[in-house]
Amino acid sequence: MMRLPLFAFRAPTTLEEAARILHGEGPSAMALAGGTDLLPNMKRRQQVPRTLLSLLGIQALHETQFGEDGARLGACLTLSDIAADPRFRNGATALAQAAGSVATPQIRNMATLGGNLCLDTRCNYYDQNYEWRKAINFCMKKDGDICWVAPSSPKCMAVSSTDTAPALMALGARVRLVSRSGEREISLTDLYNNDGMNYLHRKPDEILAEVALDPMHGWRSTYWKLRRRGSFDFPVLSVAAAARIRRDAVAQETRIVIGSVASRPLVAGEAGTFLTGRALTDETIAEAASLAARIAKPLDNTDFDMSWRKKVTAEFVRYALRELRGDDVSAERQAITHTSI
Repeated sequence: MMRLPLFAFRAPTTLEEAARILHGEGPSAMALAGGTDLLPNMKRRQQVPRTLLSLLGIQALHETQFGEDGARLGACLTLSDIAADPRFRNGATALAQAAGSVATPQIRNMATLGGNLCLDTRCNYYDQNYEWRKAINFCMKKDGDICWVAPSSPKCMAVSSTDTAPALMALGARVRLVSRSGEREISLTDLYNNDGMNYLHRKPDEILAEVALDPMHGWRSTYWKLRRRGSFDFPVLSVAAAARIRRDAVAQETRIVIGSVASRPLVAGEAGTFLTGRALTDETIAEAASLAARIAKPLDNTDFDMSWRKKVTAEFVRYALRELRGDDVSAERQAITHTSI
C-alpha cells in the first residue's frame, strides 16, 4: 500500500487568505483542489509538499458567471459540473466534451477545472512508484539528472496530458492568477511552457483562480481524444478545434490545438491561418490537417507507438474540421472510443 507522506493542512475560506498563506509557506506548500492528480503523485513521492492548502472552502472559486461579455468560470468548478451544464452546449462544446472525457465519473466529480489546467506532465519513466524509479536511478523530472526518453536532451520531455487546456486554448480563453502581491490575467496559451519540468508560467505563490471566455456567438467547437480504453485513460493525442463559419461554409476564423504530443498543448497556427477565408471543402480540410500534423512530434513516453500517434494526428484534425463543417462523424467518434491497439 502506498501511503501519503506527512503534511500540514490549511483550509482558507477566502482567496485573499489563501494567497497570504501560500506566500508565507513558500515553495514547500502546494494548492489542493480535487486532489485527483496531486494526492496520487504524493503517494508515489513525485511531489512532496510539506503543506497542502485546500481551495475547496473558497466559495468564489466555485462560481460561474455568464453575460454579454462572455463567461467567467471559477477554478474549483468540477469537471462533472462543466460536462453537465447546457450553457456549454453551443460555441463552447469543446470544453464540455473535454471535461466529460476525463477519467471516470467518480474522478470527474472531484477533479476541478483549475486542477486539470495545471495537471502535472506525464511520462512512462516518471509515473511509477518510488522503488521503480529508484531502480533505474530516477529521471530528470524527479531526483535524477537524465531524461530516459531522450538521454541527450537538456530538458525533460514529459508530456502534457490535460484535456481541458487544448479545448480552452481553441476557445481563446484567459486565466486570472492571484497572489499576495496582486493579480494578472493572461492568455491560457501563455500559461504553458514546452518543458516537462517547468511546464507552467505560473509563480509558486500564484493561484489559478478563474478562466475567462469571450462571447462565443457564431462559433462552433469540438474536442477529439485518443486513448487505449474508452474511459479512465489520459489522452495520448487530442485535437481541439474552434471556428466561426459563415452560412456558405467559409471559415472566418479558425483555431486548432494539438494536445498530448509535447510538454504543452501546441497551437497549429499555420493550419488556422490557411483556413481563414476558405470554405471547408474536403480539399482544404485535408491540407489544413496535413499542416497541423507537422507540429506533432510525439516521443516514446506514453501509450501507443509514437510513429502511429504522429500518423493519426492528421486524421483526428480531419474528423474535427468535418464536424465543424456539420458532417455526421458519430461513427468515427464511436470507433475511436473503443480503440484498442
